[in-house]
Amino acid sequence: MMNNYEHIQVTVEDGLAEVTLTRLPYNVLNIAMMKEMIECFDELALNNSLRVVLLKANGKAFSSGVDVGEHTDDKVFEMIETFSHLFVALWSIPAVTISAVHGLALGGGCELAIGCDLVVASDNAKFGQPEIGVGVFPPMAVAVFPNLIGRNQSVEWLLSGDIYPAAEALAAGLINRVFTVDKFDEEVSQYCEKFTRQSAAVIALTKKAIDKTYDKNARDGIDIADKIYLKELMQHPDAHEGLSAFLEKRKPVWNQ
Repeated sequence: MMNNYEHIQVTVEDGLAEVTLTRLPYNVLNIAMMKEMIECFDELALNNSLRVVLLKANGKAFSSGVDVGEHTDDKVFEMIETFSHLFVALWSIPAVTISAVHGLALGGGCELAIGCDLVVASDNAKFGQPEIGVGVFPPMAVAVFPNLIGRNQSVEWLLSGDIYPAAEALAAGLINRVFTVDKFDEEVSQYCEKFTRQSAAVIALTKKAIDKTYDKNARDGIDIADKIYLKELMQHPDAHEGLSAFLEKRKPVWNQ
């Protein structure tokens, strides 16, 4: 990508885009940084060769949250609107989005991490939504947490302000995997390979089917999934290549 960003770094290679937060030391999210991420995510959403977008961070933490200084009356409307737009852009990416969390993921940083399709964390990572302690609530977490960990656990997480170790976040169902801190980068890379070896087109259509059917009853969900399968998936050459490769006992060569 040709953009020169101040607060993030972006590399794209072999179906994998890495977006690294670089507002050191704690990657506090301000409006300018969020706008850079929105621009980046919008561009990545147009790249139909991507399999994975990996969101990670340099410094001492993944992100310790949104800049409290931008919660003032003159900035809060722009801040909330920009933060919401950030997730619209993130959720528009057809590739698998994965956050790799080390250190703290608090407040808006926790929301950013769990906004990805998959969340992996080092065993020293900590997650939490401490907003209640300063008299506010996290809008994105309020909307998303109940779908991930259930209503009652969400009440505890969002109203206590407690900070939880990665192992508890895993047990709650908030994140997908915990890796050892000393081999974190290696294990994250191996995890990404599970997806970079797949067809970008089939990943995108599978994500679409999951999202379109998620809140439907089983009968309606199957009808929606069937239509995507027959009218979109089976019209793509990668579906035929994958089936042929299996029957011919060879590795598939994806068109996309």
